[in-house]
Amino acid sequence: MANRPANAGSGSIGTGDVAPPFDAAAPPPPVHHDAFPRPGTPRATPHANAAPAHATPAHAAPARAARTRLTWLPYLVVLAGVAAGIAVAWQGSKRAAPGVAVVGCSLLAAALARLILPDRYAGLLASRRKALDVLAFAVLGAAVLAVVLSLP
Repeated sequence: MANRPANAGSGSIGTGDVAPPFDAAAPPPPVHHDAFPRPGTPRATPHANAAPAHATPAHAAPARAARTRLTWLPYLVVLAGVAAGIAVAWQGSKRAAPGVAVVGCSLLAAALARLILPDRYAGLLASRRKALDVLAFAVLGAAVLAVVLSLP
């Protein structure tokens, strides 16, 4: 019994030396959703005159829409290059090497576009940090071009 904790009791049931597992008079512990406001209660803002965080000026909407359309452009160029390379390679075994070369060059172009373009214009080419994206595209493009050299 020397190695048992002080509140472990003697191990006999019904002797009364063990405290009950909870205090019936104490309120229950809070649950995770108690901290959130109830529906219909107004939210507190840091300043009385502060605008909501999602509010944008009226002139920013067209610029944001144009930028959103522009972010698809590098991705679509790379996708079109890969699709064209696959279409050329699909023509037969004599055209497989040029088609695979187009795919490899498209991936290298993706690496270059990701390196040059800022994050907000990289669009779907940006999925991780810039260095990791550039490295992934460059290694994959170089590997595909190495396959071209091994084709007869």
